[in-house]
Amino acid sequence: MFCIDNRCTDVHFHLAAEEYLLKQKRDNFFMLWQSAPSVVIGKHQSVQAEVDEEYLRQNGIALARRFSGGGAVYHDEGNINLSFIETVERPDFEYYLQRTVDFLETMGIDAYADKRMGIYVGGRKISGSAQCIHKNRVMYHCTLLYSTDLNKLNAALRGNSEEENWLPGSRKKVHAVPSVPSEVTNLSGLLSPAMSIKRFMRLLLHSFLEEAGNSIYRFTGEDLKAIECLRQQKYAGEEWIFNKVILSFT
Repeated sequence: MFCIDNRCTDVHFHLAAEEYLLKQKRDNFFMLWQSAPSVVIGKHQSVQAEVDEEYLRQNGIALARRFSGGGAVYHDEGNINLSFIETVERPDFEYYLQRTVDFLETMGIDAYADKRMGIYVGGRKISGSAQCIHKNRVMYHCTLLYSTDLNKLNAALRGNSEEENWLPGSRKKVHAVPSVPSEVTNLSGLLSPAMSIKRFMRLLLHSFLEEAGNSIYRFTGEDLKAIECLRQQKYAGEEWIFNKVILSFT
């Protein structure tokens, strides 16, 4: 498996990179990344139902729609994102979920998962995940709340859930998929001794690099050109974010 320590903080670039690695590459990848403040909704969600758009505009919070399903999540510099992209014969998304739980246990955190593949500590959610399949390629990605501003998280994810919301870009009327609200908490307050998010991420990355056969991968010029093209044509565009117009690799 190739490990990517992606230092870019542009959420649209990350989402484009995930789709590129999923559809244009054949190798297995683990990508570790963070974003500047942003809200990412699932492929089958309504912006109006999930997000307080005025709050996002007032606070300079980006809005994005990902290629996978699942619910809306808030990102900032206190949130960590993990992406697993592999070629497999039979998808087993619980395998990736368990790898994340196992790492947390090595850090002394007693975490557990629920049937929606969220990760919890003491009844509060610290991680949400989403998955997708493209031919014989799979992607599982999840968040880890480390030191996120939870006040901004709750304010940003306050959409108008009372209106009837339809899935944008559909040829027929289809109800959008709603998020399932959960009480959340940060990992930083659960660690003893305390550590910075940078050190936590280094330990996380090194836990994968220590596995036999794993190595660092750096995007080539060709990779970056293709990812930036997809970012501009799809993920950073209002057509995809608000209307779910499908523009992607075949």
